[in-house]
Amino acid sequence: MSDEEPKRPKRPRRPRSVAPLRRSVLHVDARGRARMIDVGAKATTRRRATATGRVRMNEKAFEALAKGTLSKGDALAVARLAGILAAKKTSEIVPLAHPIGLDSVAVDCELDARNREVIVTATTSTAARTGVEMEALTAVAGACLALYDMAKALDRSITIREIVLVEKTGGRSGAYRRGGVV
Repeated sequence: MSDEEPKRPKRPRRPRSVAPLRRSVLHVDARGRARMIDVGAKATTRRRATATGRVRMNEKAFEALAKGTLSKGDALAVARLAGILAAKKTSEIVPLAHPIGLDSVAVDCELDARNREVIVTATTSTAARTGVEMEALTAVAGACLALYDMAKALDRSITIREIVLVEKTGGRSGAYRRGGVV
């Protein structure tokens, strides 16, 4: 064993030129570091986004959820509230998301008995300078996590999957619909 000091791990190298990156990614400064973009000069427009996600569980847990007999109570009501709260807290969870005032958040939980799934859909809207896609996605994630929490006593292998943006309207980039033309 030598008396040398232990070598420090090498720091990751930053790209020498971030010019190509800057042209394609707005959330990067001139040195390649993450930053929140300035939306101050953008026009305020009506914006709306819808996202979905799925929560799959075993037969016992799904049956208890569907009948409203889970030991923790009404899982669907709790999930809807958790989704609304999550949407309102998006900028605290997603580091580069702007805090925005939401005009509405709607969270729906549809039971799919054939697949033993709950399909969670969240729609968010606002009049702002930035979109509400992250709020819709965060609402779905929050609702899905609440469903897991409510039913985990009956099924620890619950699967949360396919959290996706379904559509969005408004803003400079216009409308988007997953898998198709608007």
